[in-house]
Amino acid sequence: MAPYDRGQKVLRRGFWTDLVGYALVQSYVLGLLIGALIRGMDEASGLSRRGLVSGWPLGAQVAFFVVTHDFYTYWFHRWQHRSPVLWRLHEAHHSNADVDWLAAARSHALEILINQTVEFAPMVLLGASPGVPVIKGTFGALWGLWIHANVGVRTGRLQWVVNGPEAHRWHHAVDADAHDRNFATKLALWDRVFGTAFLPERRKPSGYGLPEVAFPRGYVAQQAFAFRRRSRPEAG
Repeated sequence: MAPYDRGQKVLRRGFWTDLVGYALVQSYVLGLLIGALIRGMDEASGLSRRGLVSGWPLGAQVAFFVVTHDFYTYWFHRWQHRSPVLWRLHEAHHSNADVDWLAAARSHALEILINQTVEFAPMVLLGASPGVPVIKGTFGALWGLWIHANVGVRTGRLQWVVNGPEAHRWHHAVDADAHDRNFATKLALWDRVFGTAFLPERRKPSGYGLPEVAFPRGYVAQQAFAFRRRSRPEAG
């Protein structure tokens, strides 16, 4: 009804790969694997039995894990754009030439394995309430869909504190001055504090994706692409 980029197709190229391969199959399988990994960590360490945060109010627990994980995500995201090895995994997320809500799901399996283990393990190991991973996980998933959505929302100065589509579309832009900017996921404040914020007025990105990379179609080919002999010369 109010798109940021008019004319962008709903059933764009890669729609079914992202929906079936990434959002459904990959998410389900990795959910089982990550759950097993975290259970193994807890059985080996016994940390959850100490209940280090279990006495906190539910709201305080959720706020603590949202803010600390968001801070981690900002710095790990910056590292992915700097490290040639990590860029091979993160490249898949930037490969869509059309940025929409479903583009949020396209991330390499190993990248998700790392990030969601880091996200959920502390909640379990520190003894958070069982509701915390549900609330935090749901909020995080919906926020990821939101910041990638093709929605022409303008939030003004609030965009400098809370991240949204207006700024995050620039992170996926091909424009040279937008490279390595707007790494934040939820709190755009991190970009402001650490000097990576970018939100020009009266201007839109000229395009998205990786036009210089012949990124393959199909889920399996995209997973294997990270392990090709020759990668992108320079991350970011």
